[in-house]
Amino acid sequence: MARNTRIKQDDNVKVITGKDEGKTGKVLRVEPKKNRLYVEHLNMVKVHQRPRSVKDAQKGGKVGGVIEKEGPIHVSNVMLVEPKSGLASRIGVEHKDGKRKRVTRRSNEELD
Repeated sequence: MARNTRIKQDDNVKVITGKDEGKTGKVLRVEPKKNRLYVEHLNMVKVHQRPRSVKDAQKGGKVGGVIEKEGPIHVSNVMLVEPKSGLASRIGVEHKDGKRKRVTRRSNEELD
């Protein structure tokens, strides 16, 4: 069962476990149903891509071969980086004036 992820696209996150532990990057894409996200230049995987037609390649289309791209990371393996202090923090949700606001637990700072 998927729940709303508290990390959104364009947030800066720090990887807390795995092969890229300690590295930070910007979130490119979030898949809430799978509880996964893609972080810029982290968890790079090699993908064997099938070549497309010659006409597409001449127009700047996809060319076949082995390419590297970002792989998915589970949401539980990353923490949001606070914009002001630059430290990793957990995220909470508070409701103010009938609106949902994301808040860092370390400094109680609003994010949105």
